[in-house]
Amino acid sequence: MAMSTTTCQVVGFLLSLLGLAGCIAATGMDMWSTQDLYDNPVTSVFQYEGLWRSCVRQSSGFTECRPYFTILGLPAMLQAVRALMIVGIVLGVFGILVSIFALKCIRIGSMEDSAKAKMTLTSGILFIISGICAIIGVSVFANMLVTNFWMSTANMYSSMGGMVQTVQTRYTFGAALFVGWVAGGLTLIGGVMMCIACRGLTPDETNYKAVSYHASGHNVAYKPGGFKASTGFGSNTRDKKIYDGGARAEDEVQSHPSKYDYV
Repeated sequence: MAMSTTTCQVVGFLLSLLGLAGCIAATGMDMWSTQDLYDNPVTSVFQYEGLWRSCVRQSSGFTECRPYFTILGLPAMLQAVRALMIVGIVLGVFGILVSIFALKCIRIGSMEDSAKAKMTLTSGILFIISGICAIIGVSVFANMLVTNFWMSTANMYSSMGGMVQTVQTRYTFGAALFVGWVAGGLTLIGGVMMCIACRGLTPDETNYKAVSYHASGHNVAYKPGGFKASTGFGSNTRDKKIYDGGARAEDEVQSHPSKYDYV
C-alpha cells in the first residue's frame, strides 16, 4: 500500500508540474487566435494575436509584434482570461512548493505522515483549482472566438446576391488554446491523484492507534485474583467474607484481596 501511495503521489506531482509548465507556456504564447485562411489561402500577411500582443507575419518571413499598450481599452473577456490564467499559474506554483515537502519519498526532519497527508491534500486542492482556472480561461477565449467568427461571417455577406466581401479578418483557434486545454487537464488529473494519495497516507496513523488501544484493553483484563466479569465481583467478595467467618469488615476484605488468593 505504501508503494502504491508513493507512486500515486509522485505521478500526480509530475503531471501537475508538467501541466503548470504548459499553462505558463500557453499564457505566454502569441497564437491564441490566428487568421482564418479558408476563403483566402494565399495572402501577403498572416495575423495572429495573443493575450499580451498582436503579431503580423509577412510573406517574406519578417514578423512584427505590437504589445497591447492599453488595459482599459481591451475587451472585458480578454482581461478575464488574463486573470484566470495568472491565478491558475500562481496557485499551481504554491501547489508545487507545498507538494515538494509533502512527498513521501522525501524525508525532511521528523515530519510525520499525518502532516504529509495534510500537505498532500492541500497541494491536490491547489492543483485542482489551478487546472479548473486554466480550462475555464481557455474555454472563455474559445467561446469569444466562436462568437466573433460567426458574427464576422454574417457581416461578410452583403444583401446584393449573397456576394462575399473579404474585407473583415476572421480569426480561428490558435495553438495556445490546445496547449492550455491539455495543460489544464494534466494539472487537474495531477491534483486528483494527489488527493487520492492523501487517502492512502491517513489510514496508517488510525490503524496504529486502534492496535495500541486494543492491546491496552487486554492488559487491563488480565488481572490476578479471578476478576472474570464485572458482575462476579460482589459474589466473590461475599464468598471471602463467609470463609473468614465474619471476623473482618467488608471494606478490609476489599482492600486486601491478595491475602485470600493463596488460601
